[in-house]
Amino acid sequence: MEMVLNIARRLVNGERLQPTDDLEIFLTTPLDELQAGARLIKEKFFGNRVDLCTIINGKSGRCSENCKYCAQSARHHTGVDEYDFLSAEKILRVASADERAGANRFAIVTSGRSLDGKNFERAIDTYKILRDKLKIDLCASHGILTAEQLQRLKAAGVNRYHHNLETSRRFFPEICTTHTYDDRIKTIKLAQKVGLEVCSGGIVGMGETWQDRFDLAFEFAALKIESIPVNVLMAIPGTALENLKPLPAEEILRTIAIFRYINPTADVRLAAGRKFLADDGASALLHGASAAITGNMLTTTSNNIYSDLKLLQSLGLRPTQTQADNRRAN
Repeated sequence: MEMVLNIARRLVNGERLQPTDDLEIFLTTPLDELQAGARLIKEKFFGNRVDLCTIINGKSGRCSENCKYCAQSARHHTGVDEYDFLSAEKILRVASADERAGANRFAIVTSGRSLDGKNFERAIDTYKILRDKLKIDLCASHGILTAEQLQRLKAAGVNRYHHNLETSRRFFPEICTTHTYDDRIKTIKLAQKVGLEVCSGGIVGMGETWQDRFDLAFEFAALKIESIPVNVLMAIPGTALENLKPLPAEEILRTIAIFRYINPTADVRLAAGRKFLADDGASALLHGASAAITGNMLTTTSNNIYSDLKLLQSLGLRPTQTQADNRRAN
């Protein structure tokens, strides 16, 4: 235990792990010992706060891309709902309810390689309305965009752009071939260039190796990502990965702890797949994760905001304030 705790203490004091380090210790150390170090790091940089983000599926289905995990791909037959960008009124109702419930961040996610044309203009108008009416922080997830589009999102009130890398560079072609890893990294760097924070995560349990997970975590570190959602594959019937078995809980918890060691100052966010954890993620939230997606989660699962707030209270944790609240406090 002393060895991983020593690593945790060095990270707290400003050192950072490197891809060339011997990482075998993170796979061989007993989980409870690994988590003890992850908790030390998490409490140093985030205290007892947890960032809570809710999601609305703003445009659904008919995606041209062939990502093997995705229910939204037109190449899969999953029975997912198909619709264009939702009305601003409907999105405002949902965002307002989520804000009242206690979420501090609201994300609009849309299917497709990118959001453009009339749908993009609707999104811009909607973000302006949300920014005018609410104080909840706004996150956008609209695929591969141009610098001009990202700048318009920022001007409309969005402060964070979400764009997952999903897996390692090595394994990515096994999951998607209709766009490249560099396409995704380019979008992330453009978002950062125009002044947006970036949320970028991945999916574990798609057949990748531990080395792929290490490589992905180090990619986030190199890109200086602020928020890293860790999704566990939901093997949706009709997708190319429908027959994969779910990861065991211990492997999920080890992955979350490892991401915390490699990205000590980023929000490591519990996302899809919490149902595979017996305690609904309580152990992860105490031992590495500093954020969670709550409420409606795209098209596959849902977590109730109120039950999540009750869970946080039972753990001695509290939700993060919005950036607007923080600005007023200062």
